[in-house]
Amino acid sequence: MKEVYQQMKKKHEEIWDKCVAVIKDNIPYQSFKTWFEPIVPIRLENNILTIQVPSQFFYEWLEEHYIHLLKKTIKKELGTAGRLEYSIIMEKPSYENPNTITVNYPTTNKKNVDNKPVIMPLDLTNGNGKTREIPNPFIIPGLKKLKVESQLVESYSFDNFVEGDCNRLARSAGWAVAENPGKTAFNPMLIYSNVGLGKTHLAHAIGLQVKNNFPDKIVLYVQTEQFINQYIDSVRNNNHNDFVHFYQMIDVLILDDVQFIAGKEKTQDVFFHIFNHLHQNNKQIILTSDKPPVELKGMEPRLLSRFKWGLAADLQPPDLETRIAILQKKLYADGITMPNEVVEYLAYNITTNIREMEGALISILAQASLNKKAITLDLAKQMIDKFVKNTTREISIDYIQKVICDYFGISVDLINSKTRKREIVQARQMAMFFSKKHTKNSLASIGLQCGNKDHATVLHACRTVNNLMETDRQFKAHIEEIDKKLRF
Repeated sequence: MKEVYQQMKKKHEEIWDKCVAVIKDNIPYQSFKTWFEPIVPIRLENNILTIQVPSQFFYEWLEEHYIHLLKKTIKKELGTAGRLEYSIIMEKPSYENPNTITVNYPTTNKKNVDNKPVIMPLDLTNGNGKTREIPNPFIIPGLKKLKVESQLVESYSFDNFVEGDCNRLARSAGWAVAENPGKTAFNPMLIYSNVGLGKTHLAHAIGLQVKNNFPDKIVLYVQTEQFINQYIDSVRNNNHNDFVHFYQMIDVLILDDVQFIAGKEKTQDVFFHIFNHLHQNNKQIILTSDKPPVELKGMEPRLLSRFKWGLAADLQPPDLETRIAILQKKLYADGITMPNEVVEYLAYNITTNIREMEGALISILAQASLNKKAITLDLAKQMIDKFVKNTTREISIDYIQKVICDYFGISVDLINSKTRKREIVQARQMAMFFSKKHTKNSLASIGLQCGNKDHATVLHACRTVNNLMETDRQFKAHIEEIDKKLRF
């Protein structure tokens, strides 16, 4: 029996040596040295070769990147019935003991090369049944505070988030997520928009509402740049596993500006594994980005596909009424009164960035307070003219309609009405023409905001304006004057 055992022991080593020889010829030397030299063959039973790998992360990497190569080599040496199983060792934290201990996972957790990789349960013990603590990457070295702070801003709540047509879908979905985190179809929830339109505010609002509804859940808001720096520190300090395990314990993870991991392959890889674990365990993931998933460049396809699993909700520039409501709400919250004409002037002139609009409001208040002046329309014009000239301002459909209506002396309500009067129809067509020329809105969106028309009507309007410009000198002069006013 002893001789048979020795033969079996030699057999599994021989088989693995033959597999290694094939693998070595098919991958770069550095990859082989990193991912295959540390592997130790343990046993061969019933055509099942068991190998020992240093960590769960190591196992997941092999399954993700070398599954097909492993499958081919095992079947070459053991035949079509050949299988591969893993035994994983878990590193103990350096502050306890630099040595490693073997974690014998139950048979049900072993994976063969025909199975789809599945994240294994976290092992949070020291091998003696006692739970160990995972270091918190948000704690400054030397401090002993272990509680996970959410890093949420209390003022960024749903109560302070003004709802409008521009954000209604995203807000409604965010509220649904906050009421039932991790258990709706909106997981992950990706909120995207240009800068200054409220995606960070909405992400914080969801997190705050979750904390109100479920005080026991761990909610964490983290900027992507901070996440990247923590990962780099974990590699430098050789505690990569603890970094991953910390994030795998979060119930609601909010990652702001996820586009910043583009091009960072190793950071994307570690986030991929964290994402998988959280999603498989019904934990909520909330992401923000300045672009929709289809426009994110430099992202690994496997990660990008996961961003599309849930809901991608966009925030559009707010319309005039929403901008006025935002300003009034801020003034009310600060206990300040301001003439309506000043509020409207602000809302008319800063149209594409809520953050800039609020900044301009603060500048007016500061100027009035420091110089002990009354808040008047003239003061607002002096401040806003300087402010707008120093910022890149995109032209909105609302602004186009206002300029055209002021030019012809008609009301905005008329241009959006169903009247068929020639002068109103012509003004409406001009609004559609300039909206197509100066904004990034789709034809359907332009039609919706210009009298609730369809995209075909917008195309007809643009053709009509172009034809009239070629045949009617006075009409062309009107177009050129309005264009100058829009560009000024």
